Amino acid sequence: MILLVLIASVLIAGVTVFQYKEQSRDYHEDRLGRKEDQIRQSITFALQRTTYPINTKNLALIFRDEIYRIAITEDANFNIYDLEGRLIKSSRPKFENDSVSLRLEPYVLDSLKHRLDKRYVEASAAAGYKYQASYSYITDSHFKPIGILNLPYFEENSFYDKELRQFLMRLGGVYLLMLLLAILLAYFISKYITRSLQTISDKLRETRLARTNEKILINDPSPEIAQLVESYNGMIDELELSAAKLARSEREQAWREMAKQVAHEIKNPLTPMRLSVQSFERKFDPSDPEVGQKVEEFCKTLIQQIDTLSSISSAFSNFAQMPAQQNENLNVVQVVKLALDIFNEPFIHFMAGEERVIARMDRTQLIRVITNLVKNAIQAVPEVEDPKILVSVASEGDMVKISVADNGKGIGEEFKDKVFEPRFTTKTSGMGLGLGMVKTIVETYRGSIDFTSQPGMGTVFTVRIPKTKSPIIQST
Repeated sequence: MILLVLIASVLIAGVTVFQYKEQSRDYHEDRLGRKEDQIRQSITFALQRTTYPINTKNLALIFRDEIYRIAITEDANFNIYDLEGRLIKSSRPKFENDSVSLRLEPYVLDSLKHRLDKRYVEASAAAGYKYQASYSYITDSHFKPIGILNLPYFEENSFYDKELRQFLMRLGGVYLLMLLLAILLAYFISKYITRSLQTISDKLRETRLARTNEKILINDPSPEIAQLVESYNGMIDELELSAAKLARSEREQAWREMAKQVAHEIKNPLTPMRLSVQSFERKFDPSDPEVGQKVEEFCKTLIQQIDTLSSISSAFSNFAQMPAQQNENLNVVQVVKLALDIFNEPFIHFMAGEERVIARMDRTQLIRVITNLVKNAIQAVPEVEDPKILVSVASEGDMVKISVADNGKGIGEEFKDKVFEPRFTTKTSGMGLGLGMVKTIVETYRGSIDFTSQPGMGTVFTVRIPKTKSPIIQST
């Protein structure tokens, strides 16, 4: 609205200036024509009364005194030239000393000859004023040209310029008032429109998928706002239905994920249990003098894995997460060494920088971390000619550092960002939940896990867990 007022004011001002100039041009052309006609009539009357023969040579005699009378009567100075363009007589006294041209330019004579009306008007500027000069033939009684009448005319535009300035000032005042009114009107209209839009905007900003959203209620809205409010309220109804469907889908997905993770966790201890039983069956010798110790170690290993299965099943039956934490001060070196006893691969080696490194955490979960990392390392070296897996425990400041290194095929660059994502795996079997579960357990104890890998060279997983401040060992 404001822009339209501004454009209108500029256009009207331009049209006004153009109209004043057109009126001024028409006025001066008409005035010049009228002056020229009056002077021509006076010249014709003087020719009719003269006793001199009417020809070019006698024009100076005929108008010797008459030219001044005509100039005074018509209030206009003029000049008379012969047909060759030479000055014969001027109404200005002492014309030799002023700016009157003593001879017409050739183009003036040519223009005058080739015009049908035998009249030529030249426009120019002098001393800051617009200047016009008309040229026409003086004829005798038989309409034969005997001379050239030149009427110079200076345009006086001061009156028109003054009128134009006054009109533009009045017009500017009117449009300034209209501009102020337009600004006020635009402000109140925009406030009226945006009041409803602001309400809608606030509701849109507060809209959330996970909660109940209020519908918009506006009294007496405009048709456009009413349509927008109706669309929003319809969207809220659809959003509530979508939220209910999404919640149901998330619950179902959570159950599926829990089932996958429980199945994965159950599968982890079953594999070493199977291997342990097969190894015991193959190597058992009743006559071995250390048979009692071996049976005891075998039973201890089975009981440990059975306890893990029991804790998993208990957690699942209680609709909870993985086994609840039973935190205690553990000698990490001994627990890791115990976790490795279930593996029979000869290429698995253990190394500890010291005999006792204490951390407070759940024994079962620490064993599951080691089991998953070692199992992944075993699955990474089946095609290696001389496989090696090194598990090490050491202190690193206030942290316990556990490393599992292998010389397997390594992890490609395209997979490094996805290693700890649930359900990600590069193997043909398995759920891909192991490393994701390991990361969750480690971060639960304010620890960290990272890895370095080079394709074809191997991989090193490093777990760091805070050491306990208490040196007392409650359980090993």
